[in-house]
Amino acid sequence: MQLRELQMQEASCRLNRRTFIKGHLAALAVLALPAPALALARPTARERALSFYNIHTGEKLKNAIYWADGGYVEETLDDISFLLRDFRRNEVGTIDPELLDQVFSLRRAVGAKNPVHIISGYRSPATNEMLAQQSGGVARRSFHMDGRAVDLRIPGCDLQTVRRAAIGMQRGGVGFYPRSDFVHIDTGPVRSW
Repeated sequence: MQLRELQMQEASCRLNRRTFIKGHLAALAVLALPAPALALARPTARERALSFYNIHTGEKLKNAIYWADGGYVEETLDDISFLLRDFRRNEVGTIDPELLDQVFSLRRAVGAKNPVHIISGYRSPATNEMLAQQSGGVARRSFHMDGRAVDLRIPGCDLQTVRRAAIGMQRGGVGFYPRSDFVHIDTGPVRSW
């Protein structure tokens, strides 16, 4: 009887040691992640604000609080959707709030203080078709048409750094266009090009 109890206690100690070691190894693995990968966690600030500059229209939004008190601020979302509209046709599409959360996380990951420069936000189907005919780099079924993609640059931040941080977030698609001086991010599947 004593032998059986001793064997059970020994097995229990091994299990507890294993559980303890596995738990600590998992914690160390998280700490070993590069800083941009840590940014993949959803933003936790009490308020989330973004500053934008549309390079085509010259319009600006400064410290626009788009999320507060546990929810999105509809009026600000409307203002952002207007600023990120299809400037070629002056059509406004609804911008996905998750995309804004990605931009918010990206700015934090690179330590940006400057407004995000918008190259392209929402695109109407007609504009997207026209751009696809002009360039092989435009997807026929672009996330831009759903308000789920933005082409951007962040003045003062190296484009390669912005790209690496966006890829590290693992929250959607990331395209790198150094010749055109912008990074594309979207809320589609995780991928990069």
